[in-house]
Amino acid sequence: MEDARRHGFDRSRLRAKIWSRVGPGTYIHSGVSGTPLVQLEAARRRLPAEAAFSGMTAAWLHGLSVEPCDPIEVTVPTGVRVSSRAGMKVRRCDMSTDEVVVVRGFQATSALRMLRDVCLGSSLVEAVVMADMALHAGLVTLDALHAAVNRSAGRQGVQLLRRAADYAEPRSESAMETRLRMTVVLGGLPRPEAQVTIRDSVGGVIARLDLYYPTKRLGLEYDGATHEGSLAEDNRRQNRLLAAGIRLLRFTAGDVYRTPQLVVRQVRTALNA
Repeated sequence: MEDARRHGFDRSRLRAKIWSRVGPGTYIHSGVSGTPLVQLEAARRRLPAEAAFSGMTAAWLHGLSVEPCDPIEVTVPTGVRVSSRAGMKVRRCDMSTDEVVVVRGFQATSALRMLRDVCLGSSLVEAVVMADMALHAGLVTLDALHAAVNRSAGRQGVQLLRRAADYAEPRSESAMETRLRMTVVLGGLPRPEAQVTIRDSVGGVIARLDLYYPTKRLGLEYDGATHEGSLAEDNRRQNRLLAAGIRLLRFTAGDVYRTPQLVVRQVRTALNA
């Protein structure tokens, strides 16, 4: 309200339909889109100065493709008194000075601390998905990730993060590619190489495979929505691979989520053929 009064607005004007209340004493003009940045700015005004956005919210601020505001995740130091906030998940724990950074103008946990926090409520597969995304984006390196795990031994989330670091792959280019890789690995199959370029006898590029078993000349691919409009080119690409003696198995999100056992069985059969 103080900001509003300084700009000539009183409470009655803020009750007009062109304004929406987004928090105690916080209003937004209806012409302004409720983007994540707007939601985070509104949230910041309701938080103590020591608070830092964390978890998926921090991941989004660092540039990762995740949902940042469902709910907005915040961490405050243990000694800071703060009540619960509607639309926010508030966690109370200590943070060292190197674990808090400023990203896009907001105070947030560092990439390494963000990964550890994400592990508090994730499965192994989803922890690896986040680690892969952070590695591929250059937010962290494998060496730094392993070093952070060793420094944080015994702290919450570290045990799962240690396992995730062992499975992590910087070359992975999508969350579903990671989930497909983890499906076959956790199914007891060898770990395939990621993002492998296949060339013909004169060095020309035939294709770039999501996952590949070089000794078996077997490729695995995740088919997402982007493939729906490129069927003809996908078919030509697959024909070129077959001509080069490379077999290709293609899977969808439905295969990974609904029938992972079938995915493992098909890959195992192809590897044994």
